Amino acid sequence: MANRDQNNIYHQSDGDSYGTYGEGDGGGHDGYGYQAEYPPQEEDAASDVTEGHDEEDQMYEGEYQGIPHPDEVKATQRAARANSRIGGALSELQELSEQYEDIMEDCGHGKFQWTLFIVLGLALMADGVECFVVAFVLPSAEKDLCLSNAEKGMLGLIVFLGMMVGAFIWGGLADKVGRRRCLVVALAIDCVFVFLSSFAQSYGFFLFFRLLSGIGIGGTVPIVYSYFSEFLQMDKRGEHLSWLCMFWMIGGIYASFTAWGIIPRYGKILIFLLYCIYKYNFVYNLKFNNLFVFCVGWGFSMGTEFQFHSWRLFVLVAALPAIASLVGLTFMPESPRFLLENAKHDEAWMILKQVHDTNWRAKGQPEKVFTVTHIKAPKTAEDEIIEIQSATGTAVQRWLVRSLTLCKLVLKNVASLFSAELRFATLFMAIIWFCMAFSYYGLSVWFPDMIKHLQYEEYESRVRVFHKEKVENFYFNFSLENQVHKEGEYIHDKFIKIELKSVQFEDSLFEDCLFEDIKSTDTVFENCTIRNTVFNNTDLKEKFIDCKMENNTFEHDKRGCHLDTGEENDVLIYLVSFLGSLAVLPGNIISALFMEKIGRVKIIGGSMLVSAGCSFFLFLSFSQSAIIALQCLFCGVSVAAWNGIEVVTVELYPASKRATAFGVLNALCKLAAVLGSSIFASFVGITKSIPILLSFAALVCGGMVALKLPDTREKILQ
Repeated sequence: MANRDQNNIYHQSDGDSYGTYGEGDGGGHDGYGYQAEYPPQEEDAASDVTEGHDEEDQMYEGEYQGIPHPDEVKATQRAARANSRIGGALSELQELSEQYEDIMEDCGHGKFQWTLFIVLGLALMADGVECFVVAFVLPSAEKDLCLSNAEKGMLGLIVFLGMMVGAFIWGGLADKVGRRRCLVVALAIDCVFVFLSSFAQSYGFFLFFRLLSGIGIGGTVPIVYSYFSEFLQMDKRGEHLSWLCMFWMIGGIYASFTAWGIIPRYGKILIFLLYCIYKYNFVYNLKFNNLFVFCVGWGFSMGTEFQFHSWRLFVLVAALPAIASLVGLTFMPESPRFLLENAKHDEAWMILKQVHDTNWRAKGQPEKVFTVTHIKAPKTAEDEIIEIQSATGTAVQRWLVRSLTLCKLVLKNVASLFSAELRFATLFMAIIWFCMAFSYYGLSVWFPDMIKHLQYEEYESRVRVFHKEKVENFYFNFSLENQVHKEGEYIHDKFIKIELKSVQFEDSLFEDCLFEDIKSTDTVFENCTIRNTVFNNTDLKEKFIDCKMENNTFEHDKRGCHLDTGEENDVLIYLVSFLGSLAVLPGNIISALFMEKIGRVKIIGGSMLVSAGCSFFLFLSFSQSAIIALQCLFCGVSVAAWNGIEVVTVELYPASKRATAFGVLNALCKLAAVLGSSIFASFVGITKSIPILLSFAALVCGGMVALKLPDTREKILQ
């Protein structure tokens, strides 16, 4: 034990700029020491999720094969680190990194990390949900908000643009203000503007609120991985960061399931419950400024000015993971590594003690004492600048000085990513992130759009054409769908309480007819002659193209857009997203289990190259079922690459630049997503060769570059 105590002594020269905590162990040591009776490390290197195997059998098998026990490997590595520190061959930051790794090993992996895992996983889940929300609400929102094709496209892109801006801003701030603090603010912004967007009655406000919620949720990915990695020891980092990635998949499943349960007409359980509460616990008619509030089977309405349909309820429910994570974060501490980097020794020591005590008490060993008495941490010049400037002037001037100084520090940190020692790492990671995101998000849009295109082609193939039909004194009391009527004559006919869906009248005559209570979708009258006809309570007034109108009457026209309460949304849109998210599960599990054994570089490169091969099978996609199967295959393989990319991004950069680098690369990822989804969608119905070749080329390029990355498996977090 004497040798162990000696290895944990860190000498400090007179000119050392480190701050300290504590007074040593009473023996004049300048390092952080351990009590003599502190037992050796007993935690096994295997993941906690694989516990349950017989430890003696594992030891025997390893000994039989000549493989050293993981505890022996840890002890050897720790002794080597201690010797290098005593030799004085390390820089200040390297010494801090090795000290921190030793402390995290002593704290162990247990209850504290698993609690933080759930809280941060919910934040990551919220990011996954956000990527699906617009796609699910768009079929209903486009009618409720009267959206044109251009407006629908902008609504789909605005969330990714907001997330791109948010990733850059919050990633940079997290390295200067704090991981937890920035994550709390980012999630709070997301929750507030998601709530407001669900009640927005105009397209402009809805677009603006979704942009701001995107800026908020965009900070989750770069902060979550940086935050969680700083509570993990080296041998558990890759695996547990990969398990954390699973929450993004869970977000997709959650979004698909809740959208299916809330938005379609047949899934209105929650609306029905709200109706019962309203019906039996409140007055039957509640007036606000002469506007009646009433409940319909699929939403709420307050006169004609305020509508709250089921898709708006889904927007609110989609924010629940973010709310749950925000509540959980109130009980979580700041990253002690961030605090040490910013010379906050006392706070860091208290948090590390909390981690240590929480884990060992949960393991039934509360007698183990946190014996660290001395932690070194640099006092940075940046902190001194802020302290000096914030002590002068008025409150407004101090706020401006703080803000300007903070902006300069963030931009300086971004610029440092392209310094000589980080230039190639940043370039390689930028290529990998861009290529992966371009292909993944591009194909994620292309798959459902191709399915819709095949559905449309099948629908068109069943169109019924009527030529020169003559109908007199007939009462149309049945709906017309997917029909084309050419050169027909309709005299003294009545069209009452019916729906016209995908109906086209060309060069036809309507004389002395009555259209009453008509609801139309994709219906048009082209080059027709219409005489002495009455239109009562219809939406047909804008559906006439180059028609000759003579002595017609329009009464009680339906204006604006109206949500179709009788139309059932296609279940396929939810099924495709659900299966795509579920297919990620096997790849996520395999990559997590083998992240430490195979290595990050091989997993990234291999997965991207295999994904490129999968994309070539898309040439064989001639049916909806084939496209769904290939989507599941592609998603299941590509998730391994995503896991490796995120782990390597954490490990390549030092603590002072980790969140900034992750934010910049994640912002580039969102830019690639916007480009990929726009380019791939433009070729739907034209050719599938170009999207397939583009995705293949991008994945091969990214995979080849990934194989040039350094192996970071046994690298201490800098």
